Amino acid sequence: MHIPVESYRLTNGLHVVLSEDHTAPIVAVNLWYHVGSANERAGRTGFAHLFEHMLFQGSENVAANEHFEFVQRAGGTLNGSTWLDRTNYYETLPSNQLALALWLEADRMARLLPAMTQPKLDTQRDVVKNERLWSVDNQPYGTWWERLPALCFPPSHPFHHSLIGSVEDLDAASLDDITEFFRTFYTPDNAVLTIAGDFESAEARRLVEQHFGAIPRGIGRPALPDMSVPFTYGGPLREVVEDQCALPRAFVASRIPVLGSDVYYAASVCSAILGLRTGSRFERSLVRAQRIASSASCFTFDLSKGADLFVADVTALPGVTPEQLEAAVHAELDRIMREGVTTAEVERAIALTETHFVTSLQSAAERADQLSRFATYFDDAAVVNTQPARYRAVTAEAVSAFAREYLGRDNRATLLYVPAAQVSDGDSVEVAA
Repeated sequence: MHIPVESYRLTNGLHVVLSEDHTAPIVAVNLWYHVGSANERAGRTGFAHLFEHMLFQGSENVAANEHFEFVQRAGGTLNGSTWLDRTNYYETLPSNQLALALWLEADRMARLLPAMTQPKLDTQRDVVKNERLWSVDNQPYGTWWERLPALCFPPSHPFHHSLIGSVEDLDAASLDDITEFFRTFYTPDNAVLTIAGDFESAEARRLVEQHFGAIPRGIGRPALPDMSVPFTYGGPLREVVEDQCALPRAFVASRIPVLGSDVYYAASVCSAILGLRTGSRFERSLVRAQRIASSASCFTFDLSKGADLFVADVTALPGVTPEQLEAAVHAELDRIMREGVTTAEVERAIALTETHFVTSLQSAAERADQLSRFATYFDDAAVVNTQPARYRAVTAEAVSAFAREYLGRDNRATLLYVPAAQVSDGDSVEVAA
């Protein structure tokens, strides 16, 4: 499957990606800003996620919540998301509504600040604090996605602190702080705009220039601090979390080379061998044979800076102790290090991965998102067309070598959730020097 990709830049630096496909009368607009929680400074965490909410609260020509109303009345869908190193906003609409989506995105890129008020900030700050309360603090295992990076990256590292931010930092955020953050990061030269689906290239170019061409460049994004870390912790890390949960759950994470590196593809295939679908090793061993786990998966964080994370995520069956669960997960990692993998396992993993990737690109919305992703991280959206070949080049020898080098006990950080009544006085956090 070959995805048509046309890329260019406006004079203000906006990276534009077009992927024309007339299969269905829909069009997806996807805007990635190269800013995430990694760009936040100490004492002001949570800004990137807070902005995901603020950008739906109106701009100079769009009233609060009208962005949703305009898109939904036109028969479309929309949303946004925040991650450690990017924020994105997207709409999928009938193809005759492309101009609407571009106007809405351009208006908030160019003219958000006139509509930004203290009452809106106070309201969205409370929304984010409630989101944290319900989806993180009061959700079983809900803190894992902030505790795990905090365990795996040192306190000085930009990936260490919470994506959603602390309540104290959110309370301290002022309107001036928000204004400065917006002016610094929400600029055309720090963004990728992708249009995928049913449109004519010449008309899309005209509309993009009309709506985005006059927006001035930013003043320059501050450089991130050094993101490099050793690809080993130097010893095992461990944190035990007493939680209001019914069953123990173990996350075991190793540092690995970043997204797009040769080692990354071997790591991705290894994660599929261990934890992708019912034929995976975790499923066959931990779920079915040993009856240790109720569910088990393995994945990469897909981080493009410094180091990525390779994560095993396993939840126990009733009656299984935290110690049994933890030991079983480490035993499976030890086994793949010791024995390596077979060619048949690699072929299965590559087939599943490639099928999922190619199938997802048939959706205009997913295609736009993937193109924005590759353009943001690699400055080349056409990388999307090289992915199947990169996976097919992975061999059993490469995966086995990856496991030996990166999945050792000295490169495992274990985050173990235990039901409150099962925590013993001896459990503690163990951190290597």
